[in-house]
Amino acid sequence: MYEPIRSKSVHAMAGAPSSDFPHRSREEELDIQLAGHLAALLAVTDEIRTLAPSADLDAGVQRLTEQVTRLRGGTPPRAPAAPADAAPGASRLATLHRRAHALAGRALVVAASRADTAAAILSAERMDAHASAAEPRELATH
Repeated sequence: MYEPIRSKSVHAMAGAPSSDFPHRSREEELDIQLAGHLAALLAVTDEIRTLAPSADLDAGVQRLTEQVTRLRGGTPPRAPAAPADAAPGASRLATLHRRAHALAGRALVVAASRADTAAAILSAERMDAHASAAEPRELATH
């Protein structure tokens, strides 16, 4: 009366290893997450550097590139620097610095979780740099 099931079940049995897809270790997942946060921070830093070049940003970009390269095993993709059309507004730079500060904070959390001292130090330094860069502009607007 009933037709037999001819396909594999979509449900997995508890305790049975599934070989349908590759599994990554916690360390590998943290490496991927950290590389993503640092690459996003690199992109925002590049954008800030285009609007307001500085030696500190140049050094930060260099160190971020080194860390992303180490974690990903290759150089990170970089967007070409877009020429600034006009003088950047203080609010635009402050927004970018706040975004970079938040990204550096996320990277710091992940770096601390995976005990990556070099990435944690770099993230903390970038947090400080972006916090101090955004601070004077915010005070000037109030």
